[in-house]
Amino acid sequence: METWIPPDHPRRESLLIREKLVEGFREGIVVPQGLIAHGRGECFDYLIGERTIEPARKAIKASAALLLLARRPVISVNGNTAALVPEDLIKLSRELGAPLEVNLFYRTRERAERIARKLAMLGAPRVLGVDDVVEGVPGLSSERRLVSREGILVADVVLVALEDGDRTEALKRIGKKVIAIDLNPLSRTARAADITIVDNVVRAVPLLVEEIKILKNRSREELEEILKSYDNNKVLGEALLHIKRRLEEISLTLMGSGSTIAT
Repeated sequence: METWIPPDHPRRESLLIREKLVEGFREGIVVPQGLIAHGRGECFDYLIGERTIEPARKAIKASAALLLLARRPVISVNGNTAALVPEDLIKLSRELGAPLEVNLFYRTRERAERIARKLAMLGAPRVLGVDDVVEGVPGLSSERRLVSREGILVADVVLVALEDGDRTEALKRIGKKVIAIDLNPLSRTARAADITIVDNVVRAVPLLVEEIKILKNRSREELEEILKSYDNNKVLGEALLHIKRRLEEISLTLMGSGSTIAT
C-alpha cells in the first residue's frame, strides 16, 4: 500500500520518512514503539533546522577516523534503521569491511530474521545477530544483551543509531568505543558515547560513507590526529548552543512581526 504525497508538499521529505517507517511496520521490521521514538527524534530535527549542522560534521569526520582505525568495527542495526537507511548501511559495511549486526530491544527471532533477510536481499555481504547470539553484554536485562560471537562481542568499535542509553553505557563498561547517531543531544546515549552525531540518520549515514571514502587513504597518524582534536562534550555543547541561537532568532522574528488578534 502506497500513500501519494504531492511533490510540492512543504513537508514531503519528512512524510516520506514516515511512510518508510509505516511500511517497515507492515513488514514486521519496525515495532509500534519505534514509531513513537521517531516522533521524538523528529521534534529535535525541527529544533536543529532539519539539516546537518557543523557540530554533526565534526562528529562525522571523527567517526570516520575511528572506524578506519578500528580493528573490528561493527555496525549495529535495529528496526528503524533497517527501514530508513538499509542501502546506506550496506554501503558503509562494504567501505569498512565491517559486518552488520541485528540488535533489538523488542527482539523476537522472527523480527530479527526479517531484518537480516531484508539486508541480505539488498546486497549485504554479511549480517550477524540471528543464529549466532550469546548473552554477551553484562549488566543488561533487555534483549539487547544478545550479541553475535563474531560481531559486537569481539568488536572494538560499535556504531549505533537510534539507540537506548542502557546498551551504550553497558558497551562502554566492557571496553567498547561507541559511535552514536542521535538527534537528542541530551539523551544518555548521546552523553555516554565516545562520538555522537547529532543528526537525522537519513542524512548522517550517507555523509559518513562519503567521509570514509575521503579519509580512507590517509595515514594512521592523520586519523589519530583527527581523534585527538575531537571533544564529544564540546560538540554536544555546540549542538545545544545551535538550538538555543536558532530558537532565539525565531522568537525575535515572531515578536517583531507585529501580528495581533483582532477583537
